[in-house]
Amino acid sequence: MKSITRQKPFAEVQQLLEELDRAFIIGCGTCATMTRTGGKDEVLEMKERLQELGKVITGWTVVPTACDEMTEVALRENGAALRDAGCILVMACALGVHRVGIYVDRPVIPALDTLFIGVEDGPGHFHEVCAQCGQCVVGETAGLCPIALCHKGLVNGPCGGTNNGKCEVDPEKDCAWTLIYQRLAKQGRLDLMRKYYPPRNFQVVPRPRGVKLVSQETQL
Repeated sequence: MKSITRQKPFAEVQQLLEELDRAFIIGCGTCATMTRTGGKDEVLEMKERLQELGKVITGWTVVPTACDEMTEVALRENGAALRDAGCILVMACALGVHRVGIYVDRPVIPALDTLFIGVEDGPGHFHEVCAQCGQCVVGETAGLCPIALCHKGLVNGPCGGTNNGKCEVDPEKDCAWTLIYQRLAKQGRLDLMRKYYPPRNFQVVPRPRGVKLVSQETQL
């Protein structure tokens, strides 16, 4: 599972940096490198483009994984360059931006948009497989998430718009519930298609979500 990102339009990055003349650039050696949105090549290209605009780039680095503790280590190693910068331009997912913001007292500017958490089907082709809704039903939908795979996010399907196994919203896309039906049929579990799930009301989900993990040792 990877964070799938895309670069913001350069004009938007330029606008975000309009009043910030000195920047330090951070890329990510994991997800953003894989999607070619914030690896070494993209960081250096961004550095060059910003310098052409007259921005001063005090330094740059590509953190092995921008969303974990390695970020703090990388920031310490580049302390002088960071102190000389007016802002930090982060070429990583939203988690990476958040992580950087924990450790610095300067503006943290995202250079990427985070699209979804997904997997790679083939070289350069990614798709979402989990909506991280916290109410997983894939044990009864043959391992396929209807929230992520269905355009309408239906937990009871298929809808009346499916046509020859295709989605009415996007005729080029396979109907998620047809795929679920076919896989359940192979497993001999078609009775699960009759199970009813109450509609989801995502508007009442408290934000930000959090969880505290308690080990068995702690409970004793």
